[in-house]
Amino acid sequence: MDYQVIRSRRRTIALQIQRNGQILVRAPLQATDRDVEHFIQTHRDWIASHLQRRLEWLQEHPEPSEEQIALWRRQAKEQIPSRVAYWSQIMGLSPTGVKITAARHRFGSCNGRNSLCFSLFLMQYPPEVIDYVVVHELAHIRHFNHGPEFYRTVEQYLPDWQQRKAQLKYCY
Repeated sequence: MDYQVIRSRRRTIALQIQRNGQILVRAPLQATDRDVEHFIQTHRDWIASHLQRRLEWLQEHPEPSEEQIALWRRQAKEQIPSRVAYWSQIMGLSPTGVKITAARHRFGSCNGRNSLCFSLFLMQYPPEVIDYVVVHELAHIRHFNHGPEFYRTVEQYLPDWQQRKAQLKYCY
């Protein structure tokens, strides 16, 4: 089984299946090659199942072309600010800005200055899922965590938020 090892000042060994299907092992500086190999062997079933799921996903979702990314960027710039304005008014919240990014690991974010960012990759999802991400990020203006009050706020505006969230899988 091929894998890459990255050693750092961490305490534990961790596994990660990269976007491209590569297996990445993060290990403490003092972990020996034998420690890493033992860890890999004890987790080979987990690796196999997650690697299979990732490879299947890659087959169903090939890397988007530059043209597709450009289209999603235009669509995001046209659609997301109006959804933010709509939900901001309903929720009584005021973000300081809205930015469209090409983030591949987060569909949305809210910084400490209440500025919202949304990934152009959201455009591959139906409008109700995009609205979930918008409401989720707006709720962070009121609650800068994922505690019970945060989820009560999201649920107040989207009672079916869990079904919407379940449709979000991977960003490219």
